[in-house]
Amino acid sequence: MGGNVSSLHLLTVQYINCPPAISLNLAKELDIYLKMDFIFKMSDEARKIFIDYLAGNRLSMTPQRKVIVETFLETEGHFSAEELLLLVQQKVPEIGLATVYRTLKLLIDSGLADNLDFGCGVALYEHSFGHAHHDHLICTRCDSKVEVLDEVIERKQEELARKNGYTLTRHRMILFGLCPECQDLEDD
Repeated sequence: MGGNVSSLHLLTVQYINCPPAISLNLAKELDIYLKMDFIFKMSDEARKIFIDYLAGNRLSMTPQRKVIVETFLETEGHFSAEELLLLVQQKVPEIGLATVYRTLKLLIDSGLADNLDFGCGVALYEHSFGHAHHDHLICTRCDSKVEVLDEVIERKQEELARKNGYTLTRHRMILFGLCPECQDLEDD
């Protein structure tokens, strides 16, 4: 919270001392700060990783990024940028889709997020930091998704990589089929 107070104070001072044309943008940022009536609840570790990543790339934690990152970390499962935008706009309606996409890219680059292509034509996002590795089962009819982990398959993938001279750094397995509910529909 202390960081928010300092930033708010700085924005207020900048707003008061700026010419009208410049102060409009600062007024928007100040308005966003004032609408953020929630505490920035990112886990300390995730927050540090993201802030360190930003600092290492000479970027700052803007009010908009804070809201998007917090909302992202509060949201479990698989979701599109558009779905994240709707959640973000419940807190700060002025934030746009381009800002969400740019922040999602930063989250991916920092290792906090992963983007997935399940073949539906829309990129979906999920947490990667603080979540165990898993693979996915996707229903080709209803688009339901199940996260799965099988140690035997994991070991086999590592074995296949070694057998072919690779050192496995990461992998993604997505299996497509019909979920039990959709199979029941076919039987009827």
